[in-house]
Amino acid sequence: MTSAARPSQHAPELRAAARHLGRRRFLTVTGAAAALAFAVNLPTAGTAAAAEFDARRITDDPFTLGVASGDPLPGSVLLWTRLAPQPYQPDGGLPARRVTVHWELAHDANFRRIVRRGTAPAHPELSHTVHVEVPHLPADRVFFYRFRAGAWLSPTGRTRTAPPPGARPTALTLGAVSCQAYADGYYTAYRHLAEDDVDVVFHLGDYLYEYAVNATGNNRNYTDRTLPAHYNRETVTLEDYRLRYALFKSDPDLRAAHAAHPFVVTWDDHETENNYADDTPEDGGSSEEFLLRRASAYRAYWEHQPLRRPQLPTGSDMRLYRRLHWGRLAQFDVLDTRQYRSDQAYGDGWQYPGPESEDPARTLTGATQERWLIDGWRASRALWNVVPQQVTFSRRYNTTATPSKVSMDSWDGYPASRERVLAGAETAGVENLVVLTGDVHVHYAFDIKRDFGDPGSPTVGTEIVTTSITSGRDGADRPSNWATYLAANPHMRFYNGRRGYVTVALGREAARADFKTVPYVTKPGAPVTTAASFVTEAGAPGLVPA
Repeated sequence: MTSAARPSQHAPELRAAARHLGRRRFLTVTGAAAALAFAVNLPTAGTAAAAEFDARRITDDPFTLGVASGDPLPGSVLLWTRLAPQPYQPDGGLPARRVTVHWELAHDANFRRIVRRGTAPAHPELSHTVHVEVPHLPADRVFFYRFRAGAWLSPTGRTRTAPPPGARPTALTLGAVSCQAYADGYYTAYRHLAEDDVDVVFHLGDYLYEYAVNATGNNRNYTDRTLPAHYNRETVTLEDYRLRYALFKSDPDLRAAHAAHPFVVTWDDHETENNYADDTPEDGGSSEEFLLRRASAYRAYWEHQPLRRPQLPTGSDMRLYRRLHWGRLAQFDVLDTRQYRSDQAYGDGWQYPGPESEDPARTLTGATQERWLIDGWRASRALWNVVPQQVTFSRRYNTTATPSKVSMDSWDGYPASRERVLAGAETAGVENLVVLTGDVHVHYAFDIKRDFGDPGSPTVGTEIVTTSITSGRDGADRPSNWATYLAANPHMRFYNGRRGYVTVALGREAARADFKTVPYVTKPGAPVTTAASFVTEAGAPGLVPA
């Protein structure tokens, strides 16, 4: 979106906030928090604690956005919900007062064998969201959970703990999803994923889109409802982002997927703004002003996702990269390739590589996260080292000519950063590397080459790229550039342009990726099919058709 097309109704307030804060002060914790409070008029600390709203006075179902769980640990689960009787209203239909929410965790869906129960406050400062971390649970178990507020009972969710650290599980099946533009169509793929037999779902970014949604939901073409006018603008303020999450999470298929499986989430760009890089907005402009927006986006993201307290943002900063384990079968190093990156070289589109993009100092992850990733590989005892992240890792030429353009927003725009990561994996002795990717609204399967410039270079891992849930609308099995891409990139083993998701089954001997697709999303009810399946053997990187 060009700057000329951007809504400007919030610009005066943000500019005024930015003028009160110099860049140096803003980047301190105190300065960032003050800027956020100034920009979005947050209540002062303690306001919610001073008054409680009796949940028995809630007259409409407050669990309109469903339930969710996330980041399963060997002895702990994280449970989430939000109270919003009127989800399309800025306050969710509740007063600015604390509400006590009851929760239960059980071995069975009928809640006859309760494992743990308790209460949690839903604070208006956090948009009446609830994040419950339940510790001291047995490892490698399935549980059911629910919430109650007054007379209202939430839907039942299903979650699980991870296996203990030294365990050697024989199997794990994960789902990988990304890119769910509400205005592009229906979340039918999520309904199928909810019914699929997976242990955990990895959301690889673009859970939210910042663009305007009109009264009929754009490509959803609603005839049975009218969306409020405040959705028909780009998100900028905290209220905007909260309202947009409420809209997206009101979708029944998304709610079904969250209730069925624990999610591990990471963001890409659209949760804040298209193609931003660190403190640089898409179309340039003031970093101070953009960081005010980023602070609002990050806060709303944490509020509306099943994330633990270590991920709670401070102003415009949020530590989202983190490590999870599935016994000794798999280590998951969840990356954030947006918050710390160098600005894209030559713009953020497809360009020819040059001295700027190939500068060794450029980074996609930031130096701290890069060291954390490689150090984690050195310490890993897992059979499979899986990296859930956002943008295409493998080299991707868009023509058979030499030279060819590459995407400056992906790892191709940061080749020195990719080389350091691949060298780190080699030094650490990582044998079974699997990179999970979203962003591009198509299915890809890649053999990761140690040197993409050398056709004879060894294969050192596998990249599985999941298509979008809806972004790009219906798509096609063979996009117009299908033949060119396969010819230009011999390490690309599969390419499909429909919507859907991927499941990956990790075993002791091999990993299998199944690429699921639906034929349309611009109307509801599409069936799901498996477009292709590939296997990579443990200790022998490289994809072969299953």
